[in-house]
Amino acid sequence: MSLFRRIGRSLSAFKREMERVPAIPPSVIPQTRPSIGIALGGGFARGLAHIGVLKIFEEHNIPIDYIAGTSVGAVIGAAYASGVSGKELTEIAALVRFKDIGRYTISRYGLCSNDRLVGLLERVLRVRTFEELRIPLAVTATDFVSGEPVIFRKGDLIDPVRASCAYPGVFTPVQVNGRLMVDGLLAHSVPAKPLRKMGAEKVIAIYFNAHWVKQGGPKHVLDVIGQCFSIAQANMACLWQAEADLLIEPNVAAFSFDAFERAAEIIRAGEEAARAALPSIRAWLPEEAPVQSLKPTPAAQPSSVQLA
Repeated sequence: MSLFRRIGRSLSAFKREMERVPAIPPSVIPQTRPSIGIALGGGFARGLAHIGVLKIFEEHNIPIDYIAGTSVGAVIGAAYASGVSGKELTEIAALVRFKDIGRYTISRYGLCSNDRLVGLLERVLRVRTFEELRIPLAVTATDFVSGEPVIFRKGDLIDPVRASCAYPGVFTPVQVNGRLMVDGLLAHSVPAKPLRKMGAEKVIAIYFNAHWVKQGGPKHVLDVIGQCFSIAQANMACLWQAEADLLIEPNVAAFSFDAFERAAEIIRAGEEAARAALPSIRAWLPEEAPVQSLKPTPAAQPSSVQLA
């Protein structure tokens, strides 16, 4: 059975239950605590560590009021904001490989196309528009012609997420609303600033401080492209770090950029980093007041998701 069919079969079974769970609008965020936003940066397969962070936040009832995502952070952020739990994301990540996201193509504008990401998103996302999301979401991309940062917050979800994942030189640019878009990393490698504009009073930034190429040097042109962008991101980190109240850096240096087969290990790296950050986050929250979480209620979420 194909990956898409296995994912679709397991997720569609309880979609109706999820639709009966009302979304909690930002207007009901308890005044006894600050609103919290989480910025999910790019990192390709290394970005699966975002799932580990979200899982730990769920387990410890850390509220998330806003999400902003770049590249793989946009994919995971959109899925989570639509109602897919950290546990379900873990099960999906165990099945996903590069072939489910991209394919090699003959083009002057990139080595691969990420058009297969459309099918994956259609099967994973619980909703199709920003307006239907349970948690407000911002997806970042970059206008290829003007170089301007683009923040998507309304309308269709899938094309903006694809555009956010269009890594220059690797994936071909994506047309959205008549504009040619490439990866959001060029404008917001970690989208902390968009969270401030959305209203987040406390911003948690997830960053992967690991270069694309290891000590052995590049093996092909993708390594050269990736390493150049990795260096640029590290040198410009001060621009978004000024907007973050807390920085979480999962240790993903041991994993290659396309190590999807090591999803479980990468997710554990995210879990470890999130656990270490819990004391700092709890200091923002009142000790006695109940924490209001935006995740699905236990009654509406099944105890297990069967993807096989």
